[in-house]
Amino acid sequence: MMFNDSYLFPGFVVLFWLSVAFIFYTYVFFPFFIQIKAGKKKIKAQQFTPEDELPVVSILISAFNEEEVIEKKIRSIFTTRYPVSKLEVLIGSDHSSDKTNEIVEKLLPEFPAIRFFPFQQRRGKGNVVNELYQNSTGSVLILTDANVMLVENTIFELVKFFKDESIGLVDSRMMNTNMHPSGISYQEKAYISREVLIKQHESILWGTMMGPFGGCFAIRSNLFEPVPRNFLVDDFYINMKVLEKGYYCINNMDAMVYEDISNNLSDEFRRKIRISTGNFQNLRRFSNLLWSQTKGLSFCFISHKVMRWTGPFFLLLAFVSNLLLAAKSAFYFYIFILHCSLFVLPLLDLLLRSAGVHVAVLRFVTHFYSMNLALFAGFFKSLKKIESNVWKPTRRNQA
Repeated sequence: MMFNDSYLFPGFVVLFWLSVAFIFYTYVFFPFFIQIKAGKKKIKAQQFTPEDELPVVSILISAFNEEEVIEKKIRSIFTTRYPVSKLEVLIGSDHSSDKTNEIVEKLLPEFPAIRFFPFQQRRGKGNVVNELYQNSTGSVLILTDANVMLVENTIFELVKFFKDESIGLVDSRMMNTNMHPSGISYQEKAYISREVLIKQHESILWGTMMGPFGGCFAIRSNLFEPVPRNFLVDDFYINMKVLEKGYYCINNMDAMVYEDISNNLSDEFRRKIRISTGNFQNLRRFSNLLWSQTKGLSFCFISHKVMRWTGPFFLLLAFVSNLLLAAKSAFYFYIFILHCSLFVLPLLDLLLRSAGVHVAVLRFVTHFYSMNLALFAGFFKSLKKIESNVWKPTRRNQA
């Protein structure tokens, strides 16, 4: 007797197509929907002009073994058109063991706006930022990584929207550099570029941008709250606290910064496991916003983030239900063959890569599955007690 006649068959059919629809919705439909809805609209908000009395800005940098980039970073800040008299730069060295401290100290006479804090014990980025915040004086904070370079108008573009009292956080536009076909840098850049557009559309429609990229963003000082010591994704926590308080979070596409992108799959996989672990920490902390009355907030949180984070479980459900259906249906058997071929593609990519052959389409499939595997691993890691947010930074520009 065919499985089709069993009462279980329709259930597995529903489970399979719901799982497929779930993945399609978060990766395809939601981005397309908000792009169409946003159209050619722009963010409507009051803005400072260069002639206005601009706020004092505190730039906070947590640095760990950044000897290769720290001087370039500092000089990129002071090429700004923003009044230097309105800037203070607080650099916290997280017990660096290279020449980071020496380089910063050498630059202090040249840049008196720098205040340097060489910590004698590692504490993690979030905790360094918390301590720098306690020592800051500006009404606007810019949190930025040492390897993210600013251009002359970046600071002003981040600050100008704070003339509007309803805006609490402004993100920059990350521009990726130093691409290599041998690794995943092109795929990572495509992913980041797509995320930038999604966040821009969220900003335009509702002011509910789902998290800055973390490399460089600005926040009102009075809205900043210290990140819990064991939280792994501090930027998303800070963003959601601002939304929770009823302020808008937006992306400004004109506030451009530059960063060398990760190219090493294993390094990026390790980084994404850490981010995934932190994502589920934030999901538990901000579960109250899943049913928020703020327009667009719950919709974006669920559609953009929660469904993306839980996607690996639906990929697994789709595979298992397809396997069960394939045993009793020719139609689902052919779908299962196609399904399995998708899992084989990353292995093919690995073999070709070892032979020096790089196929972009295959690398995109590898990138997608590695991201979801990292999300899956991060979920289970988040169930364990996390004592510290100290982590090893990802290497850049390595194949």
